[in-house]
Amino acid sequence: MKQHKQKPEWLKTKLPSGKKYMDVREVVERNQLHTICTSGKCPNIAECWSNGTATFMILGEICTRSCKFCATKTGKPLPPDWREPERLAETIRLMNLNHCVITSVDRDDLYDGGAAFWAATIAEIKKRNPQTTLEALIPDLAANAKHIQQVVNAGPEIISHNLETVRRLTPVIRNKASYEVSLETLRILAQSKKVRTKSGIMAGLGETEEEVFQVMDDLLAAGCEIMTLGQYLQPRSGNWPVHEYITPAQFEKYKTTGLEKGFKVVESAPLVRSSYHAEKHINNS
Repeated sequence: MKQHKQKPEWLKTKLPSGKKYMDVREVVERNQLHTICTSGKCPNIAECWSNGTATFMILGEICTRSCKFCATKTGKPLPPDWREPERLAETIRLMNLNHCVITSVDRDDLYDGGAAFWAATIAEIKKRNPQTTLEALIPDLAANAKHIQQVVNAGPEIISHNLETVRRLTPVIRNKASYEVSLETLRILAQSKKVRTKSGIMAGLGETEEEVFQVMDDLLAAGCEIMTLGQYLQPRSGNWPVHEYITPAQFEKYKTTGLEKGFKVVESAPLVRSSYHAEKHINNS
């Protein structure tokens, strides 16, 4: 049996607490919304919710894929709830957010992967919250240009799609996903010239430094402007085990290298997640 790796000191975070955290949780639960903060077991939930920010997850909480790194439920999803965009937009208004991130489960059961629902959600948020900037963290949408353009046309400031890992590990880590399909999704987004493009990977899954540098080159060739790198943390016993805890110094090296290669923004540290400090990515260049 493989011995469980002890978490290093730099990965320890405080437990969620405080009035602001409780207020955010109450608003989310009252409006029957899902957040990746809870379903993804994000280590930054205490900091973000205490600051009154959250990453919302639309299209239910059941994913049609079963990626080995992910804690989200998998199975047959319920039909889309077309009242959800209105509830979400109202929640954002009540929270008085200047910026928010929206993500979703994969919905391979829907003919458009959920693109129409995405567009309706963004439009409703913009209608009720014209001052709020928005990042859409989308699935690959099968790299269908028509469906991707629907999301682009809804007007988010940033659209991100995560590669999650290096090319070699993609077939074993990501269920039903393809490294090339993800790159093509990012190419289509970049070619639209209407949004900033962003992607991220997790470190510590068994990748090499050279493979991470290759991911950087591939993303830049696809037109991606912003990259995030953070430590993979095994969410449940049945998920892919942590291969290695990457040191803060190595993450700093990745950041320096990424910026030298040409990214406009690189967020790279053990606790970085794709939506962490996302509000800083709107005008950062």
